[in-house]
Amino acid sequence: MTTAIPRILALTLLAACSGVQEQPSQPTTEKEESNRITLTREQAATAGIVTAPLEQKRMSASVTVNGVVDVPPQNLISVSFPMGGYLRHTRLLPGMPVRRGDVIAEMEDPSIVQLQQDYLVSSARLEYLERELARQKTLNAEKVSADKALEQVASEHLSQQVMRNAYAERLRMIGLQPETLRPDAITRMVRLRSPINGFVSKVNVNTGKYVQPQDVLFELINPDDIHAALSIFEKDLARVAVGQKVIISFVDEPETQYEGEIILLNHNVDEDRMAIAHCHFHSKPAKLLPGMFLNARIHVKESLVSVVPEQALVRYGGKEYVFAETAPSTYSMFPVRTGSKDDGWVELTEGALEVAGRKVVTVNAYSLLGAMKNKVDE
Repeated sequence: MTTAIPRILALTLLAACSGVQEQPSQPTTEKEESNRITLTREQAATAGIVTAPLEQKRMSASVTVNGVVDVPPQNLISVSFPMGGYLRHTRLLPGMPVRRGDVIAEMEDPSIVQLQQDYLVSSARLEYLERELARQKTLNAEKVSADKALEQVASEHLSQQVMRNAYAERLRMIGLQPETLRPDAITRMVRLRSPINGFVSKVNVNTGKYVQPQDVLFELINPDDIHAALSIFEKDLARVAVGQKVIISFVDEPETQYEGEIILLNHNVDEDRMAIAHCHFHSKPAKLLPGMFLNARIHVKESLVSVVPEQALVRYGGKEYVFAETAPSTYSMFPVRTGSKDDGWVELTEGALEVAGRKVVTVNAYSLLGAMKNKVDE
């Protein structure tokens, strides 16, 4: 229905224009005549033609780039179990949120029991050696025992202290607190807890699976520093700088735009002749996942330029044009080239001088184009 309206309007204008008497003017070429149409005031009003002077606005030139959502290495956490063992239970699924300290898995293995045993035996031995060392010091002070006996006990005490401390640190690595261990409360199971607030990216294990110390059980992501990694062509690097404004949109919702700012620029060019610019979001999208593809426009320079509304542009024969009022109720079509776009306005990089000082058709420009071309065909 919408495409039929301009055609009907164009035919109406063409029929009406055939009865319009143009004032005598200087001879014009056939090409100039084909790019011009004259209406009466009533016809222009009926067609809904609206004109406005060419405007000047401050606009930023932009560089259009592609990129992906990225996470810095310090915000991507790989969870492993340092001793190895069997996965007894987990509730994690990719995408699930986690909070720091939440239990994310339960592991069990005979080596867990053995480590607790070694720590408790070492602690008991150390307590005995501490008492023995105190006795030997007393005897040595009274010249009852030889210095060699005291040195031997002191050496054993130190060795046992080192051993007990080593066992304690290994227990802390797997989440057990050595200070709370008792001979009557040895456990075969330990709980793995989330080290961050974030969400689950990958789950690489299943219940009952035996994992080695080097195996990654889960990958967690801290979204606090999630950002856009933009790929900049080598030819555009000189125009891009830290602090520049960026407008970002995603492939699945191109109509929604998010503002950002370049915070870091990598000046190393890869084999594809591209460098990476890291950009923070001013307002993060609700569903932001690493690896998502995105499009972006980097505002690299601001200057005062001639602009027209986007609806003032008409495209014909692979080129762009605007209509301007060259005489009362007479409209001519001028070729233009466009540049940056911002909030419904388009920069004229070429053709602005030809229409300067004239009123540009800002509404229903395509109706004039249709009427003009139908007139030429007749």
